[in-house]
Amino acid sequence: MNSSKHTELANNAWSVADLLRGDYKQSDYGKVILPFTVLRRLECVLEPTRPKVQETHERFAGQDVDVARFLRRAAGHSFYNTSRYTLKSIANDSSQAAKHLLAYIGAFSENAQEVLHRYEFPQQIRRLDSANLLYKVIARFADLDLRPVELDEHGQVVTDDRGRPKVVVSNHQMGYVFEELIRRFAEQSNETAGEHFTPREVIELMVNLLVAPDDDALSVPGVVRTVMDPACGTGGMLSAAEEHITSLNKSATVQVFGQELNPESWAICRSDMMIKGQDPENIKFGNSFSDDGHRGERFDYLLANPPFGVEWKKVKDEVEQEHETLGDDGRFGAGLPRINDGSLLFLQHMISKMKPVTADGKGGSRVAIVFNGSPLFTGAADSGESRIRRWILENDWLEGIVALPDQLFYNTGISTYFWILTNRKSPDHVGKVILLDARDQFAKMRKSLGDKRKYLTDDQISEITRRYAEALHIADDPEHPQHQKVKIFANEDFGYRRITVERPLKLRFEVTDETLTRVRDAKPFAKALDVDLFTAALKPLLGRSWTTKRAAWDAIRSAMAEGGVLWPTGAPFQKALREVIGVRDPDGEVQLVKGDPEPDPDLRDYENVPLHEDIEEYLRREVLPHVPDAWIDHTKTKIGYEIPFTRHFYVYKPPRPLAEIDAELKALEAEIQALLGEVTG
Repeated sequence: MNSSKHTELANNAWSVADLLRGDYKQSDYGKVILPFTVLRRLECVLEPTRPKVQETHERFAGQDVDVARFLRRAAGHSFYNTSRYTLKSIANDSSQAAKHLLAYIGAFSENAQEVLHRYEFPQQIRRLDSANLLYKVIARFADLDLRPVELDEHGQVVTDDRGRPKVVVSNHQMGYVFEELIRRFAEQSNETAGEHFTPREVIELMVNLLVAPDDDALSVPGVVRTVMDPACGTGGMLSAAEEHITSLNKSATVQVFGQELNPESWAICRSDMMIKGQDPENIKFGNSFSDDGHRGERFDYLLANPPFGVEWKKVKDEVEQEHETLGDDGRFGAGLPRINDGSLLFLQHMISKMKPVTADGKGGSRVAIVFNGSPLFTGAADSGESRIRRWILENDWLEGIVALPDQLFYNTGISTYFWILTNRKSPDHVGKVILLDARDQFAKMRKSLGDKRKYLTDDQISEITRRYAEALHIADDPEHPQHQKVKIFANEDFGYRRITVERPLKLRFEVTDETLTRVRDAKPFAKALDVDLFTAALKPLLGRSWTTKRAAWDAIRSAMAEGGVLWPTGAPFQKALREVIGVRDPDGEVQLVKGDPEPDPDLRDYENVPLHEDIEEYLRREVLPHVPDAWIDHTKTKIGYEIPFTRHFYVYKPPRPLAEIDAELKALEAEIQALLGEVTG
């Protein structure tokens, strides 16, 4: 289908908005248009086998048999409808439209009814009927041609010269219509279209990178593969993966599985899978974190475009309980990210569904997921995010990351990344990670769609796919022609030790008016002695200073004795005393604890040292030349992992010469003066 045909069908469906205006808010148009579009498509799909289904229904009426099995067989699909009503016949009887339409829906198989009920369709039918709009809306959709194949006047499928059915609106084409309608609905209701679907060309590239290394295996006759998307939206990724695999091998069987939280998206995805002959029961409704619809199952391919930066507060209790009680036996044992971004939870969920690799090297899975930049580096060493990255890299699951152009998605203009993971890396790539910079691969759209102002052309998709496939089989060679856009790293290159660099606490000691004020305010003194007597004893020492703690203590002890104040026993008093009379001084006395220098918290610093580097050598080279008295507190060292993608592809651009900038400013100034002259003239 060309874009004009796809737009024409979407326009025809959306034209119902003209009828709804006044009785419905704009943000509610989709609640009518989307389910009616689904209903009309189901009706068109079932049209060729309607007589056979009705005959089967009548033949088994009243018999104690599983008639649903025979009805599905008669319909040729996993769903059916036993009613003699059609949208056109219902529209012709306006007074009974609501009654007949509800009966029509009730005659669908249970799985189809569930889809329509997710749209709260019966409520919309009653609302339309109350507004005297129902029969008008039904009439509009009854004329919408969404037939998958062409039928002759006898209801038989029309074929071409090769005996193939003549396609009117294919399943793939219907997907474009659905997506366009959802996008319009999202715009009207101020939602983000990207929460419901992903641009087609982005999906195509993602599926290419996911499946490309397996082209040979997928060409085996009769091969069976399973594909899963835990945030499947309207099912675009699942459909693209199925189409890609079957394009490589017409005899391949692809079984798709998904889960979706948004009711409308779930309903569209499930109806789409029903139409395509997939098992609609494989598309689960609900939150993948708190209610895993595919618990214990494993898949060949997993892919997802989860919502960016969405918090997981609603399922916090369930996720934390699984993390704490199941640990590594659950999905989230590696760690938990910040509450305001559940992206890495999706990735852990997907990794838990990878097939294990058998002893003979068979099995295993491949995973592709879309992220923004946050999962690359957010979180310091030993944080939840860093632990998850460490878990992935130390298990050698991360195959590559591809940086995409910004402004590629409908709901965000930020840069995005594909993460590709697998537990069956090729021998050439064991222990390595590909970073591929494709941020310059885009074409500008003539008209933006939301935040989407760029797209990938077919040639660019092919080029990125070629670069990635080539990188899977090359060493890290600086002379490689794609070296500026493709870099290969060892897993440990992304790891580091977060070391704590300490410096000694150096103090001199003095008694000032401020010292006396701080003594009166400090609780430890009030507990240990009479504060008034103590401050009176210290007054003769005002203005005195000492370079060592021993000298200061001796002087204060003598002053207290003269003032009739006993020196309290115990460490709390001496600690409090040092706090009020000690002053940090680079030339002061080094304070000791059990013979070792006491670290100064104010001078404490942190350094990230690459895993492959000796930290003592790093200290000698990078720290001691500047602060010779520094040391490392090894008890505080933490392991961290981050992937600084942008840093690895940074290219220095020298600033323009000042003379050139100055000349440009003068030219602009002259232009402004000339324009002002025209105005005043």
